[in-house]
Parts: sequence; C-alpha cells; structure tokens
Amino acid sequence: MPRPEKINVDERGCTVSPTPLQAFSGIARATPEHTKRANTTKNGEQMTGAQALVRSLEDLGVQDVFGIPGGAILPVYDAISEDTKFRFVLMRHEQAAGHAAEGYALATGRVGVCIVTSGPGATNVITAIADANMDSVPMVVITGQVGADAIGTDAFQEADIVGATYPVVKHSYLVTDAQDIPRVLTEAFHIAGSGRPGPVVVDLTKTAQNGVMQYTWPQRMILPGYNPTTKPHGRVLGEAARMFQRSYRPVLYVGGGAMRSDAGEEIKALADLTGAPIVTTLPARGIVADSDPKVLGMLGMHGTVAATGAVQRCDLLVAIGTRFDDRVTGKLEAFAPGARVVHIDIDPAEIGKNREVDVPIVGDVKTVLNALIPEIERLHDESGTPNLTTWWKLIDEWRQNYPVTYDEPDDGTLAPQWVVEQLSQQADPNAIWVSGVGQHQMWATQLLKFEHPHSWISSGGLGTMGYGLPAAIGAAVGSQRCFDGKRPVWLIDGDGSSQMTSEELAVAFLEGLPVKIALLNNSVYGMVRQCQTLFYDKHYSATILHEEEKTHLVGVPDFVKLAEAYGCEAIRVTTKEEAEKAIEYANSVNDHPVLIDFRVWKDAMVFPMVPAGESNDNVIYKPGVRPLQRVAGLSSDASDEADAADNANASANAAQANE
Repeated sequence: MPRPEKINVDERGCTVSPTPLQAFSGIARATPEHTKRANTTKNGEQMTGAQALVRSLEDLGVQDVFGIPGGAILPVYDAISEDTKFRFVLMRHEQAAGHAAEGYALATGRVGVCIVTSGPGATNVITAIADANMDSVPMVVITGQVGADAIGTDAFQEADIVGATYPVVKHSYLVTDAQDIPRVLTEAFHIAGSGRPGPVVVDLTKTAQNGVMQYTWPQRMILPGYNPTTKPHGRVLGEAARMFQRSYRPVLYVGGGAMRSDAGEEIKALADLTGAPIVTTLPARGIVADSDPKVLGMLGMHGTVAATGAVQRCDLLVAIGTRFDDRVTGKLEAFAPGARVVHIDIDPAEIGKNREVDVPIVGDVKTVLNALIPEIERLHDESGTPNLTTWWKLIDEWRQNYPVTYDEPDDGTLAPQWVVEQLSQQADPNAIWVSGVGQHQMWATQLLKFEHPHSWISSGGLGTMGYGLPAAIGAAVGSQRCFDGKRPVWLIDGDGSSQMTSEELAVAFLEGLPVKIALLNNSVYGMVRQCQTLFYDKHYSATILHEEEKTHLVGVPDFVKLAEAYGCEAIRVTTKEEAEKAIEYANSVNDHPVLIDFRVWKDAMVFPMVPAGESNDNVIYKPGVRPLQRVAGLSSDASDEADAADNANASANAAQANE
C-alpha cells in the first residue's frame, strides 16, 4: 500500500501543497520493517522492481521502447533480454530517445515509451518532454534515479527530475518502493493516453529497482482526482447549433486536439453539413484531405491568404481542439475581430485562456461533434440552411488571386519549394511526412498534399530544431510495427536543424529503417536569415553556417560523407534532373536509409508571412502586397457584397421567425 501523504496546512487551516523540491526531498526512507513486509507478501510472483517494470510494460502491451542505458537505470536494462516481448531501440542521445517516442506515438496512436538514466540522461530528455507537452503527445518517460537514501545529498548523477520537469509534464511519479511499480506504470499509461494526452515521467530510484516485490496483474489504479470530461453538456450543444444557424460567414478552426481525437471524419461531416470552410493549425494538417474543396490550408504566421482571410472576416469561429496559439492569432486583440466563438476542447483550462468564448464546450472532440451534428441537422430541418454563396465567393477570390507561390533562384541552385513539390508529387500517397524546424517545415506544410490524417509529424508548440531525424526513426519503427512497413517515412529537414541530432543516422542504419531524408541544404539558418533580411537590414549575424568560397569545401559538414560514415546511402543533387532521379530512386529503396543533399537557394523566403506581433490583417503575400488590408478596410467589392448579403439574409431570417 502507498504511504499516506503528510498534509501541510497554513495558519488559516488551508491545505498547502509542497513545492516539487520539497516533495522530492521529503520522501520517507524505507525501513527494515517495511522492506520485510514487502518481501513477504504472499500474493503474486516474486521478482525485483526492475523485472517488474519490464513485465509491466509487456502486460501493458508495449511493443517498442527507445532509450539509452546508464548507471542509475542499469538494473532495468539488466532485466531486458532476448526474451523480452518489446523491441528496444538504442538511440545515441536522450533527447533523441524522447523525440523518437513522440514520432512513434504520432504515427501509431499508441503511447510512446523511452527509458534513460539519471542526472544528465534525465535532463537531456527534458526538451522532448516539453515538446510532447506542448503538442499533447502521449508519452511515458522512465528515468533512473539514485537510491532513496541518497536523494538530497548531491549524489553522483543526481538531479531533481521531478522538480525540473514539473512545469512541462502532465503528471510525474517518484518511485521508492518496488511494490508500487506495476500500479504506477498502469496509472502513467492511463494518464498519458487519456483526456488531453501528454507526457508522464516515472522517476525510478535504484532502491525501487533493486527491491524485491510480489508481482500481480492487472493493477488497480488510485486516481481519485483524475476524471477527464469527454461528453458534452446538452445545453451548450443547442447553443452552438443555433450559432451555426445564424451564421453566414462560419469557419472551422481545427487544431491538433482534433487529430489526437481521430475526428477527421466528423470534421468533414460538419463542414459538409454547414458549408463552413476548414482551416487548420500546423499539427492538424491532413485531418481532412487537401483535395476536399472546403480545406483552405493552414492559417496564421505562414498560412495561406485564404485561410487567414477567412478567419479575419468570419462571423462565427468554431475552434475545435485548438488553443489560440500566438503563431495562429498574431496580435490577439485583432484576431477574428467580428466573430462569435464556439470553443470545443477536452481541456477546460484552454477554453477562455486566450480568447473570450461565447459557447464553451468541454469534451472529447470526436464525441462532441457526433452529438453536435444531429442538433444542427434538426435546426436545418426546421428552418432551412443559411446561404453561404457570397461567403464562398470571397474565399474563392482569395484562393484564386493569392495561391502559395515562390521566386526562382538567381544563383543556379534549386528552389527549395520546387523540391518539396517534387517530393509530394512522387511520394506514395500513404507516406508519413516528418520535418525538422525552420523554413523547410513551413514549405512542407504549405506545399505537401496531405490526403490522410496522421500523415504529418512535426514540432509545433515548442519548435524544436533537431526533432526531425529521431521523430522519423520513431515513425519508421511504428510503420514497421503497425503498417507492415507499407507507410514509407520521408523526412524533410534543413542543414541547421539536422546537425543537432545527426548522430541518430547510426540508429537508422543499424536498425534497418528505410527513412528517406530530403535535406534542404542552404548553408544558413534560413528562418532567422529571413527575419534579418526583412527586419534587420540584412545584418546576417550568426546565421551563416558555411561559406564555400572561403573554405573551398563542398560543405561543413559534407552531408554525403557524414551519412556514408554512419552506413547510410547518400546522394548530392544540384540540378532539377538530378533531383527528380534521386527522389525516384529513394522511393524505390525499402531496406536502408537514403539521404539526398539538395543544394538550395539561401535567399528563398517563406511567404505568406505575418510579422511577429502584428495583426493577421497585415499578412504579407509577397513584399509590398498585403491583400487583407483591403478587406480590413472594407474596400473590397467582394467584402462589401458579403456584408450586404449578410444583412439581407439576417432580415429574411427575422421575417421567417416572425411568421
């Protein structure tokens, strides 16, 4: 049985929670009597805590684990053998182990798992934990910890990982008793994968790993305060349905929460029923096929003009599994200024956090939409369907006049956008696309054609450079596990981002993972350089990674040689003909990694672009062209016509209601 927690109260008699460090340092030390009692439990199979952890993972159905061993977690690694039921993938850096678990989780829908050691091993994985927390990725991170008696003594490789991760985890455990391990693992997986998904840390002391316990399965969870709301309240559903009925410029603003809920079919059904266009955040790309005419693409800082314009001019904004991130909203007070807001999210803390909401709906997105759609159908049967013809005329005008486009290079290199287009055109329709972070990430989300949900894996909230390769490794393991390897994995990365975790090429080769890597190599930190070009008078401070004219080398590093040093196949291309052949070849390889080093234009820009902190009405289509300023100023003919039509429709509805 777990020990009862000591309850602290202040002078008013109110309960006071301990700080993470107090909780960490205040762990009760195991007594000989307690140890004897744990070792003489009659029920279950006797084993060590380390063996119990491995057995628990097996009984939880875990089939793939990523990690790196170390002294404080060595008993667990000693318990992993050839007979263990899960595949263990040895990574080369703890951060990469976390990102691989993320990529695996997003590709498969399962909880990702990684196991690392204490101290620097645990602190290295914090970046991946924070990344998973921002993007709501289900992940369990098991870290080693010094013995319970050594906690708080600054022992070798001791770090307060519970305290350090406190702000960036969904939940965390410090385990000092071997008997608690099966229950804690059961709870950790349940918490990570239910409600709003997220990372859970299990910090496992050596005392718990080496202790003897009695193993039984299944385990009973003790989570009295954890009850995520999944079903919506009927009253708010009716209010939301009436909002649709009164709207003539609705927009469905869809985020990663809808993807985590696997609500693609419901999103499409809602759009088809109401006629509302679909705009997405970066994590939700592909939730409805891009070939669907209602999909306008991504909105926000580097979104399409049509998507951003539709939100800025809408009268009803239906936010579905999203959190009004600053990269989406721009200047918050100027975001969708004329819209009433319906917000659907499983996390009540997100509703009203950044934007005031007219109709809050707490619940699982898929469940909510399945309950909302019949309410809207009933009102349609009673009162008819709003006429959105003028609204779509305005949207189609934006789509026609301001498609995503780009300039051709003036230095003989390849346009990186052209490369992404070729990758998309030649790829298997079932491909899983992964990206690092930078310009290449934005070009990928703008120009790839997504026809299936769960086909896009990228770091959204944290924007973690170095995410791409380890996440692609995790996705490739997931493809082998769940799709018999029939979903090929393409990684689009930049030369700056890739160098942060390039050591994981060894893992891709040794594990036989046929990851296909498109490296858009421009020898600069492209996104930072773009900002310096536009806003800092071309002062390229600390953004140039290599100048060939000074070193007379093809690159530092030479990515072809680097990949080959890790056992991977690599190709360098400088012309369109070479690029097309290299992509075709990479698509034919199914038994080893292939890296293509595309030499691309360093001055390529990501447009459209909303300057940081400005209103989305100031979106720059290309230098000197800001199409939404006309709409914001109501000088667009289509905009004026939309307003007039709204007034006419509203009058007609009022007359019908009076009858």
